[in-house]
Amino acid sequence: MSQDTWLQNYDATCRLAQEIAEKIQERNREQRTGGNPAKVNMALRASLQKLKQNICQLKDSVLRDSSSRRIMQSEADRRQNLIDDLLTREKQLNATFKGDITEPAPSRSTLLAGGAGASDGVSTNPWLINESDETRGLTFGEIKQQQQRIIEVQDAGLDALAEVISRQKVMGQEIGNELDEQNEIIDDITHLVDKTDGRIRNETRRVQLVDKKSASCGMLVVIVLLLIAIVVVAVWPV
Repeated sequence: MSQDTWLQNYDATCRLAQEIAEKIQERNREQRTGGNPAKVNMALRASLQKLKQNICQLKDSVLRDSSSRRIMQSEADRRQNLIDDLLTREKQLNATFKGDITEPAPSRSTLLAGGAGASDGVSTNPWLINESDETRGLTFGEIKQQQQRIIEVQDAGLDALAEVISRQKVMGQEIGNELDEQNEIIDDITHLVDKTDGRIRNETRRVQLVDKKSASCGMLVVIVLLLIAIVVVAVWPV
């Protein structure tokens, strides 16, 4: 897979910082030998300004990628830590350039090919201090490969997470379809219950009407029988 543009810019910024540290060493050697480092100082000022701009661009890029969800929050935090380290080392380089601090004792002989060693009697640059145990003893290329492996592992994890989310999405859609079908069945049952309840009410009213009619007919029969009995008694000879 191709390397991320941000990481390429970060590597370029690291190389620029290394070049600045080497130029500071060159300037200091000229000062000790009585040379005129004015030309080197001009180049250093321009390089330090360029380093500051590059770090700002890296920071802005992380903010954009994080807000647009192009990178995970864990990757954004990792990149922010790298930027914080660059900012610290930029301050150290500026302080060393201005002569506010002395150059620290060497912690490694080289970081890049062609870097200044401790054997020439000149201390190494401040870019090499505060180095973590994970990168100690590694060349710059090996550090890049280590970062690339970390990114590949994270990419594989993201792919696995995306697959899990995709399966969950399919399951959610199936559950939604099942719920729609169950809702349709419930609607049908509700409609049938309403129709049955209406029929029961109609039949109940009919039964009550028939019951009233039956009671009226019974009373009428009794009245007719009483009238007949009265007539019979009236006309029966004593």
